[in-house]
Amino acid sequence: MMIAKIVGSNSHIDYVARVIDDLDSEAPPSSADYGFGQFVSIVPGALNAIGIIYDSRLINPEYANFGPRLSPRPMVENFSPDFISEQGVLLGIMLLGTVSQNGECVHSVPRLVVPAASEVRKIVSAKVIDFHRSSLGRIRLNYYPQLMMHTGAFSAPLLDSIIEQLLQNCNAADRDRLAVIRNSIKWQSTFGASRS
Repeated sequence: MMIAKIVGSNSHIDYVARVIDDLDSEAPPSSADYGFGQFVSIVPGALNAIGIIYDSRLINPEYANFGPRLSPRPMVENFSPDFISEQGVLLGIMLLGTVSQNGECVHSVPRLVVPAASEVRKIVSAKVIDFHRSSLGRIRLNYYPQLMMHTGAFSAPLLDSIIEQLLQNCNAADRDRLAVIRNSIKWQSTFGASRS
């Protein structure tokens, strides 16, 4: 399901996408489709870039428009059918890795540059698990360092959200490993907060 289109970037792995609305699609996504911690795929070419939504921003250029209004908003749309609402939602997407056409999943900084207007699609939970399985079938989080470095204050809750999603479909050994990581993150965020 397409939820957004790439409109810009803050870095090579930090992209900005605008959520599609009823002007772009007859069935635009609901807010539940692009929530915090939602895994997404972006397919700009042969490689499928995998990312995660870590931030959102509302845009509303009409907020500071205190000029006189000649008509209420519904009437403006009737009198001026070309009137376009510029309100919207921007998403911050951190790239975590890629999936090749043969299904090989790599957790690293992708070499590809995602072009503007690339489609951002929601990933179902089964594909999320596939992206996190190693060739030995174990859960892995090799993107952990880049995520911690680039998502700032959102890193701890974002990793907690990722682990929560992975815990639903993994074996006991992976659950134990993820629990250790989760407890470490909680300890680090608590200890870091008490130091400041």
